Amino acid sequence: MTFIFNRHFMNFISAITLCVFSLPAFADHFPSKPIKIIIPFPAGDPIDIMARMIGPKITEMLGQPVIVENISGGSGQVGLGVLAKAPADGYTIAAGQGGNLTVLPHTFKKVPYNVLKDFTGVSLHMTNYQGIAANINAPFNNLTEMISYAKANPGMLSVATNGDGGYPHLTFEDLRMRADFKYLPVPYKGSIQVVTDLVGGQVQASILGIASFTPNIKAGKIKLIGISTPSRVKDWPNTQSTSEVVPGFSAVGWFGYIAPAGTPPEIVQILNSAINKAMNSPDVTERVNGLSMAVVNESPEYFNKIIKDDYIRYGKIVKDINFQPQ
Repeated sequence: MTFIFNRHFMNFISAITLCVFSLPAFADHFPSKPIKIIIPFPAGDPIDIMARMIGPKITEMLGQPVIVENISGGSGQVGLGVLAKAPADGYTIAAGQGGNLTVLPHTFKKVPYNVLKDFTGVSLHMTNYQGIAANINAPFNNLTEMISYAKANPGMLSVATNGDGGYPHLTFEDLRMRADFKYLPVPYKGSIQVVTDLVGGQVQASILGIASFTPNIKAGKIKLIGISTPSRVKDWPNTQSTSEVVPGFSAVGWFGYIAPAGTPPEIVQILNSAINKAMNSPDVTERVNGLSMAVVNESPEYFNKIIKDDYIRYGKIVKDINFQPQ
């Protein structure tokens, strides 16, 4: 009996040993076939542009083709739903951003993925911020004056966003609650019409990603009165940051790559290193800066924390304003 027990015990130990050493060996051979990047938006989107720029660079580093596939729909839901069902082997990753990862799960009754269970962060590679702009004739020239105007004229300040429940709308609601003022929300179905009506004076102010406003700000057709950053930025040194007006408040947007949950950490690290190195290429950095964004190089652990923190933050905002999921 002792012999039989020992034999089975040794077989068990051998099996455990094989499992322990198989992951690094698997990672040593990664990648051995093409890597697919799912872009959950149409071709030509900034995220799509960046993926196609870094794809050849990753191929050069890892020795396997990188295939970029656009699977758009549902503001990113369709593509991320496909990723959630993909094998956790590192050969399928996707581009995600704050909107489809930390906002949509709270503003839609049902999305085809569970952000905190189905995905793991690979690389946080770009950040941006939102601008608060005003019509050139609006009776305020900075964020402090806008808030004072709103408090003196409750419900009269008209602020356009690109849709109820979107990232800009929830950011402005967070600002409104912290600064304690009232305003008239004016939702649109897209950013282009928002900017058109802001220039035309149909609305007094708006909040969008800074790139949507930049051409008209530089042309003197609208005025930038605030940015959603912790401090002022070099591109707009005379523009107030939200943190200096409402202490502690900022809302920095981000873009990054995610993989199916359960992807071996060693493989995630290989992808992280390759993506970060590709994003640091001078031509990529120049293009990112031209889109009013910034390149960042962070670890998978850091990215996972950002996802979780923003998921909790925007979930609370949705609850606090009693937003009804669609």
